[in-house]
Amino acid sequence: MTSYGGYQRTGYGAQGGDEGGGFMSGSQQGSQGQSKRSTIDEYLRPVTIKQIHDAKAGYNESEITIDGFPVSTVTLVGQVRSVQPQTTNITYKIDDGTGGTIDVKKWVDLEKSESGAETPFSLDTWVRVLGRLSSFNGKIHVGAHHVRVIDDYNEVSYHLLESTYVHVCISRGLPGGPWPQKEGAAAGGHGGGDSDSMFIDSGNGYSGDAAAANARVASCSRQAKSLYQFMQSDPRSIEGINVADVMAGSGMGKRDVLAAADELLGNGIVYTTVDDETWAILET
Repeated sequence: MTSYGGYQRTGYGAQGGDEGGGFMSGSQQGSQGQSKRSTIDEYLRPVTIKQIHDAKAGYNESEITIDGFPVSTVTLVGQVRSVQPQTTNITYKIDDGTGGTIDVKKWVDLEKSESGAETPFSLDTWVRVLGRLSSFNGKIHVGAHHVRVIDDYNEVSYHLLESTYVHVCISRGLPGGPWPQKEGAAAGGHGGGDSDSMFIDSGNGYSGDAAAANARVASCSRQAKSLYQFMQSDPRSIEGINVADVMAGSGMGKRDVLAAADELLGNGIVYTTVDDETWAILET
């Protein structure tokens, strides 16, 4: 499955076409004067069609941003809803079910077409597209380097999950590590300090709605607070910590531990893992 995404530069170049008409190599695209520009937009980014529709085009439509970062090379999946073949290109309308369709323009290699015309994909065929985002008159489309049929539907599910994962990491931050700041974002935050971030720095690499969790703990009994504090300090609580381990490490009796755990469970602060006497802190 790692071959579906990968966050390296594309190796497809312009084989089969791109915005230059299908004859420019991948290393020749764009001005070399842009070498100082952030390289994050040169990474292959998995996206959904909704993300493309929500993308923003910069001044003169020269830069397209998703989640506040410039993006150019993308990969997406979807079903072919319409086909418009022309002499120099084939335009597909692709739908992945996330919101609307996107135009994907695949340039025809005229040298290859002399020996046989390129056969368009059939309607309702699931395909994977790799290409570059372009904007014209306020409308974003994809200039395809490569389009192929998806034989295994698991690839579709994988792609949607991967797109979601990358979106969350960029827009809300990575637990346990920094992420490149959006332009103009305040330093020290994860994901540029978005107000809807799920990862508010709590000093231990995890946060998830930490303020709300602390507020719920504040209303709990002393025993429940003691159990919660013990679980926070024990790294095993990430996978789940058993009642016996709590008793050995905290000095609490089994009855007190079980009562405290029930209270934390009822308040949505912890959850059971491998059995009813093993718990982990709920990171929302």
